[in-house]
Amino acid sequence: MTLRPSPISATVDFDADGVQHGFLKLPISTDISAWGAVMIPITVVKNGEGPTALLTGGNHGDEYEGITSLLKLANVLTAEDVSGRVIIVPCMNTPAVMAGKRTSPMDKGNLNRSFPGDPNGSVTLQIADYFTRVLVPMSDVVLDLHSGGRTLDILPFGASHVLDDKAQQQAALEGAKAFGAPYAMVMFELDAEKLFDTACERQGKVFVATELGGGGTSTPQSMAITERGVRNFLIHYGLLEGEVDMPQGGQVYLDMPDASCYVQSQHSGVLELCVALGDAVTKGQVLAYVYDMTRTGSEPVAYRAERDGILMARRAPALVNMGDTIAVIADVVDRLEA
Repeated sequence: MTLRPSPISATVDFDADGVQHGFLKLPISTDISAWGAVMIPITVVKNGEGPTALLTGGNHGDEYEGITSLLKLANVLTAEDVSGRVIIVPCMNTPAVMAGKRTSPMDKGNLNRSFPGDPNGSVTLQIADYFTRVLVPMSDVVLDLHSGGRTLDILPFGASHVLDDKAQQQAALEGAKAFGAPYAMVMFELDAEKLFDTACERQGKVFVATELGGGGTSTPQSMAITERGVRNFLIHYGLLEGEVDMPQGGQVYLDMPDASCYVQSQHSGVLELCVALGDAVTKGQVLAYVYDMTRTGSEPVAYRAERDGILMARRAPALVNMGDTIAVIADVVDRLEA
């Protein structure tokens, strides 16, 4: 089936040298704006021939490290700094960002579960379609900046995935390391089919993901890691001059081999975490208790680790419902290889 062209139009010229600030405009019609548009901010910085890097934040609207760092970068990056082209989209799912929510208030769409998208679909599906069919094809390398948002807190890491194309996997793995976060990881996704990651990887693009903190905020520490990482990414792939700045004390390598890394609640109640982020855990160790808040005198339910490793992510709110991820455990490994 042939898809119609995207309804989104850009106010920037992707082929023009220099610095351009503009919008991706998606027509909408609502009760308060009959002939309106979703306005997604975009900056293009281009200087001659060279690779194209696509930098994205706000795939989820409550993950602020990427949003903030890319808004700052768009203010300071000059054409003279760049060899090639840098496309900066700080707020991919702009409706979600403006609402401070993971998903869009316009259609409840989770952008990172909406790819490859649909030009005839809801607002979120149309945004996904534009990235899939317009922005990703013109890019060579893609950096998508995530954190835990309001519901998770996560160790800061750059990540790649296991791919059939081992050369593509190795190129992404080297980028994940060069991002220069305290941790680098080969990440296992519970369901990768509709992710932005997969849409990029299926087009043969070098894709690096991150998790950079969470709790629905940012800190001076998480911002410093993010801003250094974005610069490292651009240096590593040849768009900026300079040396990659790695963390003092070295980098810890993590691996997530399968779904047993995820610990999900089968109960609703109040959550007590018994280990801290970055702590070593052993198989069978109690990670958390969930207490029934509807009555007293009821013993809490213990949740235990199904594997050895370290706690690399935890639920941030103490209120927990059935199906929520309580904790994520990753293996510490000596090396990461494709």
